[in-house]
Parts: sequence; structure tokens; C-alpha cells
Amino acid sequence: MPNEQKGRRIIVVTGAGIGIGAATSRAFADSGDHVVVTDVLADEGAKVAAGIRDAGGSAEFLELNVRSTEAADTVIAGVIKKHGRIDVVIANAGIAHRVPLDALSDEKWDETLDIDLKGMLRIIRPALPSMRRAKSGAIVCLSSIMGVAYGWDEHVHYSAAKSGVVGLVRGLAVELAANGIRVNGVAPGYIRTAQLLSEKHSLGPQGAEKAASFIPMGRIGEPEDIADVIHFLASPSARYLTGQVLTVDGGLLVGRY
Repeated sequence: MPNEQKGRRIIVVTGAGIGIGAATSRAFADSGDHVVVTDVLADEGAKVAAGIRDAGGSAEFLELNVRSTEAADTVIAGVIKKHGRIDVVIANAGIAHRVPLDALSDEKWDETLDIDLKGMLRIIRPALPSMRRAKSGAIVCLSSIMGVAYGWDEHVHYSAAKSGVVGLVRGLAVELAANGIRVNGVAPGYIRTAQLLSEKHSLGPQGAEKAASFIPMGRIGEPEDIADVIHFLASPSARYLTGQVLTVDGGLLVGRY
């Protein structure tokens, strides 16, 4: 029987110190899984793991900068050595910095794609031998509505990276299906995170509340709204679902005429 159906699984989440990553870590822990919380934000990540343990769940924190192939390889190797396997990888770490096109340097472009796209490959690639041996595994990658439908002015590099995530999901899904590994993605809409509430890089608090007026469900999303979909995609309930990127936006895309 595949590991994902056996009970407690080993889950690795990147960018898990805040926002969607933190909510996702808690969602898996609440269902009885062991969560490896990873983030470049050490204090925030350690706090998430400690909170899970305080609530009776199972979690540990490992500091990780997804820009480093060596660090990603080391973290994944350590998890496999300690726990014997990895059942689920949630590739969530990302940045979204507002930069007008005339100020968009090669360095800023490279930084964004290095974190938001290549950072996913860095954490997925070393986990695959363990999953292939088990003939089981689930991978979920975070895209965005800015990667599946919308353009975002002054965020061209972010939109490009998140569009790339869609291709990554599709390519991995086809290549890994015969190994029993499923790969899917989530494209969140406007979600109440530090990123969205940043006036420097996104809508800011007032802009976020205004967005609720043109979202059919009448509100911006919460991190838990995305976490629950991620949890579903990694569960046996989604056993015949692979290569898909689900848009979770309160009806925003279908409701804009």
C-alpha cells in the first residue's frame, strides 16, 4: 500500500514560516502527519514548528534557503536519513517584489526565478529517489493567478516565474506518473498574507479590502483556504489527479467580465 495511505506521512514544506506555508504545515499536522517546516526565516519557521508541537502535533524545523542546491540536497538527505522517506513535498517558498520594467535588472529577474521556480526544482529533485523507491508520493507547487491568467504590471519577473510553475507541474506529472508520484499545483488569488498586505510590493491593507468588492465570494482569501486545497491534492482523495493547477480565488477569474 502506498505510503500516502498508511497514516502518518513525512511532509516537507518550504517557505513554511509565514502565510500559506505556515497554514499548510498546520493543516498536515492536524491530520496526524509529521511536518518538516523549512524556511530561510529561522525564527518564524521554528515558531511554527513549536506551535504545532505545543498543539500536540509532530513537527521539526530545518533552516533552508531554496537558492542553494547544496542546502536543499543536505536538508532532504537529512530528512530521509532520519525518517526513512519523504511522502509529500510542498514547494511554496517564493518572493514577489514590485519592480518597474525600466528598473528590472538581470540580477532581480534572476533572483525571482531562482527562488520562485528553480527553488522548487532544488527541493523536489533530491526527494524523488525516495519516492520512486516507494512507488508513491505527492508534490504540490504554488503558482498564482498571476501565473495562470493575469498579467501583473511591475511584477513581470514574478508573473513569468509563476507561469513557469505551471509548465513545471505538467512536465513533472507526465515524467513521474509511472513511478506512482503525483504532481499538482495551486494558483491562489488574493490571500491575506504579508505579501498581499505589503504596500511596497502589493495591494496593501486598503487595496486588499477593496479587492473583496470584485471577488464574487465577497472576501479575500485566508491562508487556510489555500492550505486545505493543498492538503487535498496531497491526499488519497486526489489519487487520480495529476498535472493540474487549481485556481483558488473565490471566483475572481470567472467573475470578471
